[in-house]
Amino acid sequence: MSASGGKKAILAALGANLGIAIIKFIGFVLTGASSMLSEAIHSVADTGNQALLLLGRRQADKDTDDSHQFGYGRERFFWAFVVAVVLFALGSVFSLYEGIHKIQHPEEITSPQIAFVILIFSMLLEGYSLRTAVIESNHLRGKDSWWGFIRHSRVPELPVVLLEDFGAMTGLAVAFVAVGVSVATGNGVYDGIGSVIIGLILGVIAVILSIEMKSLLIGEPALAEDREKLRKAMASSAGVVRVIHERTEYIGAEQVLLAAKVEFDSSLSMSELAEAIDALEANVRAAVPVITLIYIEPDITRVA
Repeated sequence: MSASGGKKAILAALGANLGIAIIKFIGFVLTGASSMLSEAIHSVADTGNQALLLLGRRQADKDTDDSHQFGYGRERFFWAFVVAVVLFALGSVFSLYEGIHKIQHPEEITSPQIAFVILIFSMLLEGYSLRTAVIESNHLRGKDSWWGFIRHSRVPELPVVLLEDFGAMTGLAVAFVAVGVSVATGNGVYDGIGSVIIGLILGVIAVILSIEMKSLLIGEPALAEDREKLRKAMASSAGVVRVIHERTEYIGAEQVLLAAKVEFDSSLSMSELAEAIDALEANVRAAVPVITLIYIEPDITRVA
């Protein structure tokens, strides 16, 4: 569900942002609104970002080889990190530059009616994309808050699309107000201020995404509730005396590596020990399906 849901959210965002980018560029040409241009560049960046997320999913599906013996699952984390960099470079920095330029050299907005129509239409498309991302995220979010989901999700595409869409909707609202105030006052400075605000919003989102994706790239453990389930599954397996310790790490969006030292009944023969380890692995996979690689080291508890 998470795999297909993530892809569905990406495709919805890709289609919406491509259409929005084209419309906004037309709007900028007709109106000259700085905040409209900032929003157009933002949508271009978002469209490219969705393409990068799809590339990451495709790369992650490659088979293991001698160069990457645990597979390419982290490709999804890497390309999600690249998305954060692109969002900052193309979205935030450009919007800040354009906004400061328009504050220093304000220009009158022409055809404001066209700008308002385009912004409203863009909100409708962006709202559809955000709604899709929310629906697909709810399948995984459980009882987590939205902030908790963004912080804890190991499926990188959904938090990325959620934050992008949220930033886009907020930016559109800011652009709408900025254009409205500029028209009402006849002062183009407010249009530039709107671009600066949009740039700051995108910058904050880019920093949040960078921090979260960096953490996944470095390596995060299985979720706390999953670690509790696997401990119970190991401890309840036949022949297990004690789980000495276990370590987990996400090696892909839906792939967890488990390494553990386990004390088994000392009376077990070699073949019985092998069967006990196999049974333990089966119990763990049944309890926590995302655990795909398991390495068990039989050991004994040593008293200091």
